Amino acid sequence: MRLEGTIALVTGSSRGIGRGIALRLAHEGADVVIHYNHAEGAEEAVSEVRATGRRGHVVSGDVASARDAARIVEEALAHFGRLDVLVNNAGVEKKAAFEDVTEEDYDLVVDVNLKGVFFASQAMVRQLRRSKRPGKIINVSSVHEDLAFPGFAAYCASKGGVRMLARNLAVELGPHGITVNNVAPGAIATEINADLLADKAKVKALQHRVPLGRLGKPEDVASVVAFLASREADYVTGATYYVDGGLTVHYEEK
Repeated sequence: MRLEGTIALVTGSSRGIGRGIALRLAHEGADVVIHYNHAEGAEEAVSEVRATGRRGHVVSGDVASARDAARIVEEALAHFGRLDVLVNNAGVEKKAAFEDVTEEDYDLVVDVNLKGVFFASQAMVRQLRRSKRPGKIINVSSVHEDLAFPGFAAYCASKGGVRMLARNLAVELGPHGITVNNVAPGAIATEINADLLADKAKVKALQHRVPLGRLGKPEDVASVVAFLASREADYVTGATYYVDGGLTVHYEEK
């Protein structure tokens, strides 16, 4: 198993992509900390981790708060004694025309998607530097760190920030043996896309734009995260891996 002996924290892992990542890391041999802000699914997720034979633990908190983001990392560290991998997966989106975006919704999206990544990563780096150990930070970003997404300006701004943050940290932290990478999902079939999945016409139109002809699954994202968390990716940093079935590079003449 590639991750045997590894301790990983996955934020936002009570459901969806985060839960898929947590379970894949456990199957690869990692002990996993499940994080949630809303409790639904958290106990089931940690039970699935433990069912693989690995140790699991649950922490709660709102990554939109810098203090909470740091505390989540510190609680995970206190439970297992160390952390080797941080997966910043927690994220939100709010749809609105640009002129209708409220400050409240902007703050929510940017605070969860960018501020949370920043301060959880900072807490992770501090504990790695204290113990003089290498480590891995993996951010679940989005194809919209690169692709425009009308109606989701705050979301795109937050993911663009995550893109640049990962590149900057890769350079700054590389001398300490800490790698920082992004995984950028495209259209993934999860609860966050429930409205889309219920509209067969929209799903068909979207599938037409994806060269592989289907929506992704959490497992598709999790497999790339598992690679980046492993020793196989020790020489990989500052990169974004698109998990989108070819959506980002799709161009079609009309």
